[in-house]
Amino acid sequence: MNPGTRSVFIDADPETVWNSIVKDGRFSTWYAPGSSWQIPKVEVGEKALFTLLPSDHNSLEEGETIPMSFTITEVLPLERFSYASDLDGTVFTFDLFQEQNGTRVTVNVDGFALSLENLKAFAEGKNLPHI
Repeated sequence: MNPGTRSVFIDADPETVWNSIVKDGRFSTWYAPGSSWQIPKVEVGEKALFTLLPSDHNSLEEGETIPMSFTITEVLPLERFSYASDLDGTVFTFDLFQEQNGTRVTVNVDGFALSLENLKAFAEGKNLPHI
């Protein structure tokens, strides 16, 4: 695993995990709860918009927001979802691997530890540990 890579085992099938990442605005539920992800179409070349709002996990002041735009770069259903920052080109990739009776999710960049714990809880139908 690369130095910035993060991984988590989720006690759920790949379809459940995939849907937790890309379907019906579910990304907003577990990634930076309270902030907003908009992924209108899960297709290469489509835009995804994220608006970071103040929380206990960042230093934003009340009323402050950080809007970000991303372009979806790869979609392999049940296997890989990638998007690139329109600001600096950083590519974020979620890889899903069926493992035993569940799914391992690996993210290629550092900084996703708390979010992956939330994704695990969300996909397993549990309360999010980091709100």
